Amino acid sequence: MDKEELSASTIGYGDFVNVTIAVVVLSAAFYFARVVLEPIAFAFFGMALVWPFQKAMEARMPRSAALLLTVLVTLLVIFALAAAIIWSIGDVVHWILTNIARFQSLYARATQWLEEHGIFVTEWAGQYDVRTFAGVLQEIAMAVNAFAGFCIVVFLLLTFGLTELAYFERRFDELEPKFGWNVSKTAGAIAKKIRKYMLIRTLASVLTGLAVFLYTLSVGLDLAIAWGVISFVLNYIPYIGTLVAIVLPVIFATAQFESWQMPIIIFGCLYIIQFIIGSYLEPMIAGKALAVSPFVMLIAFFFWGFLWGMPGAFIGLPMTIAVITICEQNESSRWIVRLLSAPSDG
Repeated sequence: MDKEELSASTIGYGDFVNVTIAVVVLSAAFYFARVVLEPIAFAFFGMALVWPFQKAMEARMPRSAALLLTVLVTLLVIFALAAAIIWSIGDVVHWILTNIARFQSLYARATQWLEEHGIFVTEWAGQYDVRTFAGVLQEIAMAVNAFAGFCIVVFLLLTFGLTELAYFERRFDELEPKFGWNVSKTAGAIAKKIRKYMLIRTLASVLTGLAVFLYTLSVGLDLAIAWGVISFVLNYIPYIGTLVAIVLPVIFATAQFESWQMPIIIFGCLYIIQFIIGSYLEPMIAGKALAVSPFVMLIAFFFWGFLWGMPGAFIGLPMTIAVITICEQNESSRWIVRLLSAPSDG
């Protein structure tokens, strides 16, 4: 009996070492090949989201027409989201340029306060002018151009992937004898979990954006619609997106109200909104629906954010869901699933 326990312990330790080595090697591969792998991952992510719509349309019309309709609807959704983001950013930029004097006054008061407390920043004072904002706007424009190019590549991959999606199941079935588990069924399970995750995140984002809009409108903060849209979009990026969605309105509130009391109140209320929805309700619902530990969700965000930056932060949890689902198919790797799963109520 002792030998059997020792053997089981040795196998378990060997599995742990092998998994650790595999994680390190794969992480390095994902990091150095991120330029290629990022758009491919997002294309598969998009295919998982839109495939049920295309399949439903194929039951009502020819396959080519269903594919065309799916692509058009996907393009329309992307265009609508991009238009909302661009409009919100443009509204914010226009407000900045219109109220540049307020920001300069805010900067002067902040500098004076710091100097009164022994912190001298006079070497920066001469650099704070319109050119400062021009440089920031130029960086924003470059980021938007890079994002647009990335979206185009993902959309092309998504379109070509959808054309062959009907044949993927047959190809996956051919791999079943080699892998020992049903690849097609596993891919379907991954796609179903990803759709469930995105549904939960979208509902939380809509609720967050609506709450932020109503609150900022009620306190008289300018750009209430823009703050609602920005909060809705940034909620798809866990933690960092939430932080930016709080800090930006507070900075503008400081310039608009020219006091410290109102921005502090706005900060507190926005934080409460984000905490209740994004840090309590959403992780609790997502953790139960997806059987993933909230702590693992946090680790997934930082891990994939480290590998791929903001795109990784966005797609980190879906990638983790895919890994967990694949590990469920093999008895030797199900200990990973138990490790990463949410604790049971019992």
